[in-house]
Amino acid sequence: MPIGIPRYLADPEQGVTLRNGVSVHVRAIRPDDEPRLMAMCRRLSPRTLYQRFFSVRRLLPEEAHAFANVDYRQRMAVVAEVDDGQELELVGVARYGPSDEGTADIGLGPLLLEEILRAGEQRGIHEFSADVLTDNRRTLRMLARYTAITRRTVANGVTSLVFGRRADTTLEATRHGSS
Repeated sequence: MPIGIPRYLADPEQGVTLRNGVSVHVRAIRPDDEPRLMAMCRRLSPRTLYQRFFSVRRLLPEEAHAFANVDYRQRMAVVAEVDDGQELELVGVARYGPSDEGTADIGLGPLLLEEILRAGEQRGIHEFSADVLTDNRRTLRMLARYTAITRRTVANGVTSLVFGRRADTTLEATRHGSS
């Protein structure tokens, strides 16, 4: 546990095996994740960049700084990382925030969605919102499957959703327990 993140805020870390057999470590984001966020975004395809940022562009250093520095209450993020043999590499991130700042078929997206919703609920946040490009059907299907959507509007190619956590969903990943 890094200095400065009280255990009760960061939540227990856990290992998870995805449907493709890859083991990932899920934990709260830390300020020292800035360079790993930048590296993760450099590995994204142009389509994924467009779906994440609504344009094909790279993550700016000041954005990585803002994304990696959260208060663990009103702004929270969880990351998934793998050990590539040299250093830990971020492979996914999910976050919430007051004006939420804007994943693959192997189960990482639903896993991170579940973790960030659970973290929000533990902090008294039960309603979340997301703006998703309307042609990003994969993310819209994931949100429909794993959340309780209470409001949906579509304008100018963007689907805006308000949702909460569904208690009746289960993830297709194997949890390893606390690390």
